[in-house]
Amino acid sequence: MSELQPADFERADYRTVLRRLTTLDQRAADLRAEAIAWHAEQRAAADGQVAAAEEQARAAQRAVREAQRDLEQVDAQAAGLWAEYVHRVGPVAERFGKLPPASIPRQRSDLAARDYLAEVEKRVKWTPPARPITFGVKVLFGVFGLAGGIVGALLNQVLRDAGAASAGDWHQAAPVVALLVLLACPVLAVVGAKLVADRRKVGLDTATVVTILVTGLVTAMLLFTATQYAGGGA
Repeated sequence: MSELQPADFERADYRTVLRRLTTLDQRAADLRAEAIAWHAEQRAAADGQVAAAEEQARAAQRAVREAQRDLEQVDAQAAGLWAEYVHRVGPVAERFGKLPPASIPRQRSDLAARDYLAEVEKRVKWTPPARPITFGVKVLFGVFGLAGGIVGALLNQVLRDAGAASAGDWHQAAPVVALLVLLACPVLAVVGAKLVADRRKVGLDTATVVTILVTGLVTAMLLFTATQYAGGGA
């Protein structure tokens, strides 16, 4: 710590010894100042590291909260897509029960959860294009219209006969009800044709609907006219 040795006191005079002691006090003061500065520097560095660690902890907490909110949103969107899929597919999807657990396809871990949800949403909402209406399907729809007209004419005649054989209000209302049934049966034929078209995955365009209605109404009116003519002739 000092260059002053015990032997120096034997050879040196009083002034020399005093000067050297004064030098030792100054050197000790410099060392104390250096130690204080080093301590302050280390403390400032430690305080900075503590502050940085606290900020990292707060950032981690915010990240956890954001991740939790994102997870809840993803789960809600996945549940909505599953409900829509079950609604579109029907009993085939219901056999799986509740929403399947989340899984990441192989070699596709680089995508985010919302990317997978976007793909699923695209597939769920995809609707296959309607198949064209073939000649056989057109004939089938024509048969629907013809059958609707025939059934309407038969029910019309049955209701009229029942009204003619009865009395009271039904006797007055039977012709009106019979006419409504006559007109409603071709419309019901269109409904039946729509069900068949949906099952066959074909489109039911306006021209086909008009064809079914016209065929049913023409058939019903022809049979109604023939029945009325035959009844009047009889």
